[in-house]
This record gives sequence, structure tokens and C-alpha cells, in this order.
Amino acid sequence: MTRDSLRAARPAARLGAALLACALLAGPAHALFGDDEARKAILELRARVAEMEKRLLEKDAELAARIERLEAANRAQLEFANTIDAQRREIAQLRGQVETLSNEIATLQKRNRDLYADLDARLKAFEPIATTVDGKPATVERAEQAAYDAALAQFRDGDFKAAAASLQTFLARWPNSAYAASAHYWLGNSLYGLKDYKGAIAAQQVVVDRHPASPRAPDALLNIAASQIELKDTARARAALNKVLADYPNTEAAKVAEERLKVIGRK
Repeated sequence: MTRDSLRAARPAARLGAALLACALLAGPAHALFGDDEARKAILELRARVAEMEKRLLEKDAELAARIERLEAANRAQLEFANTIDAQRREIAQLRGQVETLSNEIATLQKRNRDLYADLDARLKAFEPIATTVDGKPATVERAEQAAYDAALAQFRDGDFKAAAASLQTFLARWPNSAYAASAHYWLGNSLYGLKDYKGAIAAQQVVVDRHPASPRAPDALLNIAASQIELKDTARARAALNKVLADYPNTEAAKVAEERLKVIGRK
């Protein structure tokens, strides 16, 4: 029952009580009772009506209190429902923000990994590497190693012109490289392949003069002799071959020099 229905019921209840009282009072009480008895009956009826009105008022107040409690409960439930809806919307917004932040974090982490990988690769390009050159341990730059390997690959492919250019560039950049003796040696061979015999002799002479302990040195002398023969300079060719026998007597190059001296003569 709502507060409005309760208010509508109050006049009806009071009207019923008043009608009952009138009906009781309207009868011919004097015909049945004396004056004293009639007054007593009237007082009793009035007391009963007053009691009934009191009870009606109490019921009215009780119903009003119950209705107030129900309305308060309804308001509380409505407020609770509104609070739940607001919290749900807030949670949905927070989830969206968390998802956005998670994506941003994943993107930043990938960017950092890529950055570190790139930085690591760049640092490694400057880090020296340990290797073995002509049987001896050595330390070279990564770019230095790559340049030497590329030039040697060109020579093996028979591209003597490209190999000669790459080796000259290599020696200009790394003149004191552990590969210097080998680079001059292969440069001499490349120039020999190009029939640049004077250039070949000059390159091989560097090996003999600057790196006499290199295992390339006796072969460099053989190549000098071969270039001198191509230039029809038998005397200098013979001198180079005799130097092989004198300086490197127990090598394979000495055996080759001995055979060539038999061809061109020892004098």
C-alpha cells in the first residue's frame, strides 16, 4: 500500500466510525433506558468510538511507518542499482585503459628490443675478433675481416681486376693489418693475372722486404721470378730463385725454384 492509498483510506475509516456512532445514538435509547442509563450508554459508545479512532490512528501511523520504510528501502535499492551501474561503467572504462596501456607497453618493449638489437649489431661491428693468419693468432676488426674475405673471393672467382682494386683499398685502410703480407701477396697474383708484371713484382717485393718471416715470402719470390721471366729479364729471375734456395732451403718453394733454375740455367 502506498502513502497516497493510505491517505485515501483514512477518511473512509473515520466516516464508518462516525456512522456507527450515529446509528447507536440515533435509536430510541430513552424508550429502553432511563436518563442515567441513556447517558451512560452514550458515554460508553463515545469511549468505544474514541478507542476505535485511537486504534485507527495507531494503524495509520504503523502503515505510514511501514510505507516509509519500504520507500526508503526502494530508494536504497535504486541508489545501489545506480551505484552498481556506475561501477560497471567505470570498470569497463578501466579495462579499456588497461588494454590501451598494455598495447602501448608491448609496442615500447618491441621498439626497445629492436633498438637494443640494432645497437648490439653496431657495437659488434666495432668489436675485434680473434682469428688465425698464416698459422699465427691475430686480432682483426670485423670490417677488416669482411673486406679481406671479399677481396679473396673475387680473386678465386677469377675477377683479378676487382680483386686488385679491393686489395689496394684494403691495404690503404689497414696498412698494418695481420693480413698485410697475404694482401700484398694476393695483390701481386691479381696483377700477374692482369699481365701487369711490374706491378706484380712491386707487390710481391713488399712481402719479401717487410714480411720475410711470412710463409708467403718464398712463394712471393717465385712469383717475382715468374714475372721477371715474362719481362724477359732472366738474370733477375735467376737471382730471385737463388734467393729462395738461400733463404728458404727446406720449403716446397725451394724445390720449385730448383726445378725452374734447371730450365733457365743457373748462370
